[in-house]
Amino acid sequence: MASTSAGIVAGLTTAALVTVGVLTYQASAAGAPENPDGPRASGSPAPGASKAPRDRLHPEALPAGSGRGERVVYSVDDDRVWLVGPTGQVRRTFKVTPSTVDPAPDTYAVTSRSNRVTGSDGAAVEHVVRFTTVENVTIGFSAAVDGSMARPARGERTGGIRETRADGAAMWQFATIGQQVVVVR
Repeated sequence: MASTSAGIVAGLTTAALVTVGVLTYQASAAGAPENPDGPRASGSPAPGASKAPRDRLHPEALPAGSGRGERVVYSVDDDRVWLVGPTGQVRRTFKVTPSTVDPAPDTYAVTSRSNRVTGSDGAAVEHVVRFTTVENVTIGFSAAVDGSMARPARGERTGGIRETRADGAAMWQFATIGQQVVVVR
């Protein structure tokens, strides 16, 4: 009888170890954090959040932790924009010329749009999509009518994040009033 009890205990111990091994594998394959008490990605980055993880082999890949659902994602460190559809697929990504005033990492919404105006740097711009104000400087995406993407003059306080005319037209179609804009580092 003692050998039967030892066999049952050995069998239960083996089954428990196999179960723990399978669950550990599933958690690592699903991308569970190695430090469960550490920071977690949320639906929107927190103000002052550290730089979002990037795929170094594919710099055009959407940053991890940049939200969910349909949104515009703007990386102030990489000078890149992603237009993301409702199921998380990237519809378009492109490089931009940054403004001299950066928005803080956070989630915003498109607050106003203008088809054609004069930018804060004096250039004629089109397809202006605004989403926040920082220290009395309005921040938004726009395309110069002349197609230029020159950096603003040193010391000039501008809020225009410049796109090519083609990218500006795509942004104009995508980012209507209320559209979510996620800013990451």
